Amino acid sequence: MGTAFRSKAFHDVYYGNFGDNGLPDHITAIKQLAARYRFIDVDRVGIYGGSGGGFSSTDALLRYPNFFKVAVSTSGNHDNRSYNIGWAEKYQGLLVRDTLTNTDNFESSANQTMAQNLKGKLLLMHGDLDDNVHPAMTIQLVNELIKANKDFDFIWAPDRPHSLGEPYFIRRRWDYFVEHLLGEEPPREYKIAPRQN
Repeated sequence: MGTAFRSKAFHDVYYGNFGDNGLPDHITAIKQLAARYRFIDVDRVGIYGGSGGGFSSTDALLRYPNFFKVAVSTSGNHDNRSYNIGWAEKYQGLLVRDTLTNTDNFESSANQTMAQNLKGKLLLMHGDLDDNVHPAMTIQLVNELIKANKDFDFIWAPDRPHSLGEPYFIRRRWDYFVEHLLGEEPPREYKIAPRQN
């Protein structure tokens, strides 16, 4: 729900509800596919993403901890109150503070507010030269995970930008799923290289 090239009513379902991320639809689709195809194991569902996808994949693991088991999240804008507010307000509406409760309409979608929900395996990665999503967003999440006494994995990427598209980070994502979903030991320090003819 909320994807491009659809009616305004379709978009309105998502508006003001950043925490949805289309995840209820994804869960329903995965369960329906698993009912049709026996090779789909709904007890071993992983998710990954970068940037907004890093926000969403972490959100999936924290909001639906009994369904998603593993997430790899890179460069996530985990709290849209401190991201590009023009982009965030486009989907969440104007940032409105409630002085009585000392909250705002963005708080319920901030990943660090759900840190205590972590059950599965989470790998966070962020480059310290990210010029799109400030690394502080991941650090704030890390801080709340520590306060909640949760186990997670974290790769700090020195002198790296937003994308983290280098083979090293791709391999680490692959390895994380091999280890935590497949239950196998991935090849140690596997080198991703162009195919030789």
